[in-house]
Amino acid sequence: MKTLVSLIALAIAAPTSAQTIAVTHAEAWTLEGDMPVRDATIVIADGKIVSVTSGGAVPDGATVIDARGRPVTPGFVNAATQIGLVEVSGSGDTRDTASTDERNAGFDMSSALNGNSTLVSLARADGITRALVYPSASRFAPFNGEAAMVRLRDGSDIRDAADVGVYAVIGGGAWERLGSRAVQWAALRKALADARPSPTPEKGKGKKDKRGGPPPPGKRAGEALIRAVLRGEVPLAIQTHRESDIRQAAALAREFGIRVVIVGGAEAWRAADELAAAKVAVVLDPQANLPGSFDQLGARQDNATLLRRAGVAVAIGLAGGNIHSNYNAGMALREGAGLAVSNGLSWIEGLRAVTTAPLAIWGRGGGTLAPGADADLVVWDGDPLEPSSIAVRVIIEGREVSNRSRQDVLAERYKDAR
Repeated sequence: MKTLVSLIALAIAAPTSAQTIAVTHAEAWTLEGDMPVRDATIVIADGKIVSVTSGGAVPDGATVIDARGRPVTPGFVNAATQIGLVEVSGSGDTRDTASTDERNAGFDMSSALNGNSTLVSLARADGITRALVYPSASRFAPFNGEAAMVRLRDGSDIRDAADVGVYAVIGGGAWERLGSRAVQWAALRKALADARPSPTPEKGKGKKDKRGGPPPPGKRAGEALIRAVLRGEVPLAIQTHRESDIRQAAALAREFGIRVVIVGGAEAWRAADELAAAKVAVVLDPQANLPGSFDQLGARQDNATLLRRAGVAVAIGLAGGNIHSNYNAGMALREGAGLAVSNGLSWIEGLRAVTTAPLAIWGRGGGTLAPGADADLVVWDGDPLEPSSIAVRVIIEGREVSNRSRQDVLAERYKDAR
């Protein structure tokens, strides 16, 4: 009896991702090169990619998904969105994006993430498996709070990693009550300088500055994360568009020796060489071809192409503007990547901009179909950068998840209505 109970307990405790899946006859875009593996068998076990082999064998007992020659890619990643924090923007009880706390550099909005949001299932149905979620502008410049990475698995818990970076906004009218944006840059530099450790004094020449060690009691929340930025452990994200601000961001990266990510960057193409030299990455919206403000007068749809030619790391986020970046976060992302390709970016670079590049920029890594990689992948019925294509099967963490959205349910419910 004890043996039976033990076996039942082990079965219950075993992770559901432990199943073995074989995706057969796939056009597998592994992103380890520029071409796919044809007629590939992708073997998945324990939540990881085991192998990707042309004409490979199917392991005994594996669940088989026949791709029928269709494209299979890593799961798509939206590099800047607020999925899980916003349900209906006009309803305050469904918005958990901003802080009113002065200690906003350490504001962690990830505890409010709602995996049951209908926007999550909609994005997943469009092949999105992960996303960078950022906080909205807070009451105090320059910081908004912490960015987080989410994984759009089934269920309410979608938080994958908190403390992914520090998020700030410069310009765009968000801080007009502070006066000149010079005040904003000064505040940002001061926060970084104040958190920077002082050099240890020589023996007998004074006491060691406490800023060189752990933060003493009473320090502002978020200072530890700012120190992580200074140590190069996480990036500083600056949402900004104007060329002069983008050049300031590049100068900031050089001055403090930190990783900076520009989010938005409508005029980033004008500073492409400087961004490349400072190793500043850009998360942009290829759909932005008209200025939404005076900061975006230089917006153009070949922004991504010009930046990549200069050697700047580029990912796609904020796709489709303020509404579609949340409500159609998957469709807008794919359409944005397709528009970037139609404006000069190579197709494979467009695919990387929504898979490996976002994870690299935000310090997570991965996003390929290589052996040992996380088993997040999508089977498509056509070109994944074409908005009319559909995600036929979606696998996250080695498990097939539902790709049905609320729209699907409503369509089925009312299909016979007259």
